[in-house]
Amino acid sequence: MNNPNTIQDYLEQVAPERQEAFHQLYETIKNNLPEGFEERFIYNNIGFVVPKSIFPAGYHCSPELPLPFINIASQKSHIALYHMGIYMQPAVYDWFVNEYPNHSKRKLDMGKSCIRFKKTDDIPFDLIAELMQKISVNDYIALYQSTLKK
Repeated sequence: MNNPNTIQDYLEQVAPERQEAFHQLYETIKNNLPEGFEERFIYNNIGFVVPKSIFPAGYHCSPELPLPFINIASQKSHIALYHMGIYMQPAVYDWFVNEYPNHSKRKLDMGKSCIRFKKTDDIPFDLIAELMQKISVNDYIALYQSTLKK
């Protein structure tokens, strides 16, 4: 990537062999997020955030920034989907881990909030669409605030 500054720049710079899958992942997320989240170019990749108009406190690590929820990135060896809700809500995490084998023949490659797709031909877009609908903006804010209090 040559220092993209916008979502469009980022989308245009995704490696040709990943273009179709990355665009489909982007559209799947964008079209299935509950109302209230906003799309932003943030952290040098494509993000979906809780805007400051809804949650003025912003992200506790960088209060000048909106609260991050989901990011997608084309990394060196994979496409990454970062989902903070899956990291903070065990029920959603458990649902996703248990459901994944029903939607993909590949082994789940996942960290705390990062789902990695090394092969683009088997991204479970239908499962990702369902995942996007699991947490509303208000539920995410409440979850975030309760996590900070711990």
